[in-house]
Amino acid sequence: MNATHNHNSARMVRCCRRIWCTFILLAIAISCSLVYALEGGTGAGSGENVAGDPSTTASDASSTTPESPPKVKRETPSGTEDDWGSFYDPNNVFCGKFDCYKILRFDHETWGSSPPSLKDITKSYRNLSRKWHPDKNKAKGAREKFVAIAKAYEILTNKEKRAEYDHFRDRPDEYFIKYGSSVLWAYAPKSDASYIIIMFFVLGSVFTYYAQKNKWQTIANHLVKAAVEDLSPREGGSTESIEIRVKALAILAEKKKDEEEAKLLNGASSNEKKKKGPKMTGKERKEKEWDVLRPICIGLVNEIDDFGAGFRKPTMQDLLVVKMVKWPYYLTSSILWWSKYAVRRLRKMELNDEEREALTKNAVGEVSWIAVSDEERVKMLTLELWVTDNLVEWREEQEMKLAGLSVNKRKQIKKMRKRGSAETVDDDLHMD
Repeated sequence: MNATHNHNSARMVRCCRRIWCTFILLAIAISCSLVYALEGGTGAGSGENVAGDPSTTASDASSTTPESPPKVKRETPSGTEDDWGSFYDPNNVFCGKFDCYKILRFDHETWGSSPPSLKDITKSYRNLSRKWHPDKNKAKGAREKFVAIAKAYEILTNKEKRAEYDHFRDRPDEYFIKYGSSVLWAYAPKSDASYIIIMFFVLGSVFTYYAQKNKWQTIANHLVKAAVEDLSPREGGSTESIEIRVKALAILAEKKKDEEEAKLLNGASSNEKKKKGPKMTGKERKEKEWDVLRPICIGLVNEIDDFGAGFRKPTMQDLLVVKMVKWPYYLTSSILWWSKYAVRRLRKMELNDEEREALTKNAVGEVSWIAVSDEERVKMLTLELWVTDNLVEWREEQEMKLAGLSVNKRKQIKKMRKRGSAETVDDDLHMD
């Protein structure tokens, strides 16, 4: 029963769909008939007018047909030679501040609906260029006029450029959007790259020269201070500062001796009592002695050109130009040396003297390497300081030497460090 009812419902739906489609098709057919009937009536009415009154039709046709522009024979271009008009072209994309048409003696305000053709432009250009050619016209400004005429001809004979030029004539805002304005900004003139490179090398060489001088001066100032104030190695002195102080004291003593001899020659008595002044404290006497000794120490230090480890007075070798010339050589030498070193390590060969010295110098630093004596360098080579543990032990030994500890004390500290009491050792070291 349910199946029969469903079947009947489906049949009713299909019938309804067919009825609706039939109505839609009828409506479309009726609409098309009405439109056709209306168009046919209008056409018949117009046909009746045509058949009934031919004169009226002719007059109407003549009134509706647009008139064609009269053919005018172009005369010689208008305008004076000095009147080139004006145009908004701050970036000289076209003819600069002048009107390209006016340069070729055409006036866009008078030609109406018949602008100059390519033939007219070429004819005017030939006449003007022949007149203002620099080889024929020696008048002042002839070359500039000839260049402007050639530029105007180039713009107006280029179809795209001419169309763009005509478009921008009354639209300066669009010109500004596309090309900008020289009133607001302008490109800086191009700099010659050779001048920039020369200035770079000159300034770089001056900088490297004075950097090397400052590097030498830093060591020199410290050496003068250590020599004048008689600083111990623990306080920052060195064997060089001690030697300079000894020399300075000898020079000072000799200078005083010369002064006394000069006084004796002048007849002054050596037993003459000195005028008593205010009694100076120990600190004041020391500072006075330093003031007398300092110029002598400065003179002795200035005689030293090279303190070692690169702390030398600047020379031509320190200029940036010279360094850049030598840099490829140093780089190539370093690559070759380390390549050779790597090959020897792969072959498990023993270190030679050159490799030992290079590794030791890299481990302790070039300054420390140059500061020690030849005997100490030989000893350093045997300690294998490129090994981290050996380097740490060597640095501790140097620290204890600078602290002024005796050999027995150093041995005790080493034993205590091996036992693990490093904090107590550091306290004892600072107390000493």
